[in-house]
Amino acid sequence: MPGSDDQRLSEIEFRLHRDDPRFAHALDAGRPCPPREYRYLRAWLLLAAALVLLVSGVVLAHGLLIATGLVLAGMAGELFDPHRPARGGRCPPRRS
Repeated sequence: MPGSDDQRLSEIEFRLHRDDPRFAHALDAGRPCPPREYRYLRAWLLLAAALVLLVSGVVLAHGLLIATGLVLAGMAGELFDPHRPARGGRCPPRRS
């Protein structure tokens, strides 16, 4: 059984290199960066754009800008979810 633990560790290492090569390379170098699930740059940029549109829509009293800002804020909120790819689609699985 000593080989089974080594085999499991090598499978975990292979999956890590396959799923997030940037994180795996940084981990090998001794300077790990946050995994992909916790990198929120796009979400913050989208949230900033949503806030700009929302505030400008309120100042200009323009309903379309307000609605666009709210929709973009919802999209940014969805991007902040770290388990987004694991959830799959919107529909529940079909029963056989």
